[in-house]
Amino acid sequence: MRLILLGPPGAGKGTQAQHLVQRHGIVQLSTGDMLRAAVKAGTPVGLKAKDIMAAGGLVPDEVVVGIIADRIEEADAKNGFILDGFPRTVPQAQALDKLLKSKGLALDAVLELRVNEGALLRRVETRIAEMKARGEAVRADDTPEVLSQRLANYRAQTEPLVDYYGEKRKLATIDGMKSIDEVTADIKRVLDALSESAAKPAKARRKPAVKKAKAKKAAKAASAGRSAKKVKTAKKAVKKAAKKAVKKTAKKAAPKRGAAKKAKKSAKPAAKKAKTAARKGSVKGTRKGAKASSRPAKKVTKKRAKSARRLTKRG
Repeated sequence: MRLILLGPPGAGKGTQAQHLVQRHGIVQLSTGDMLRAAVKAGTPVGLKAKDIMAAGGLVPDEVVVGIIADRIEEADAKNGFILDGFPRTVPQAQALDKLLKSKGLALDAVLELRVNEGALLRRVETRIAEMKARGEAVRADDTPEVLSQRLANYRAQTEPLVDYYGEKRKLATIDGMKSIDEVTADIKRVLDALSESAAKPAKARRKPAVKKAKAKKAAKAASAGRSAKKVKTAKKAVKKAAKKAVKKTAKKAAPKRGAAKKAKKSAKPAAKKAKTAARKGSVKGTRKGAKASSRPAKKVTKKRAKSARRLTKRG
């Protein structure tokens, strides 16, 4: 587990860091301690820092980052670490991000202990009074005046890290005004929740692959469905076009069929009249023929009868 503790001086970062070291088996990395250890070990970065510190200058960020890079490679930092006192500025945080990324590492969380500055000043005053009452020496940098200056520096330089890590969704804010045990319990709840959420994706790694395969299959089926739909639509279009063409041709031919029908209809009465006239003429002709033929027959019969009578008289 890799953590950063944020908070103004007197917020209780040191106390909570010790609890985290014991619970998680990680190391607390203080910038000052690391600088002194590097100088003592005589490492290249330590020697560079020694010269700068001897000249009374501030150690550049790249030197501090170099020291951290060497320190987290040591065996006791393999399980994780807590950075205390670094980063102090946004550029330092950006440099730390690059360092961790180059090593394939990442921060698990940034814990901000939020406190009331007025309450912090009152705590310092109370502590100084208690130390004096016990006859203990008070450190020169442990006074309300020095604390006020350090708080102003924190607001100007370090507080912007709250927004920086908040945007990266790494920040967890803890109420530092609670009792030590309550703050410890709140930090434990936050880190337990992080551990649970980190464990879930590991167990469900196969699920995204299955979902991806299903999505691919569904996309393929959808593509086939779209192709079938396109074919069906094309068939419908062809059928519609053919139907339209037939209708258009029929429409063009309609006047001709109408004219023929009309002519046929107008010809019917004439044909009927002619037929009737023909029928009547035939009957009339038959009657005339019958009349004409009957008359001569009558005359012949009379003549024969007359002749027969004459012959009878003569005889």
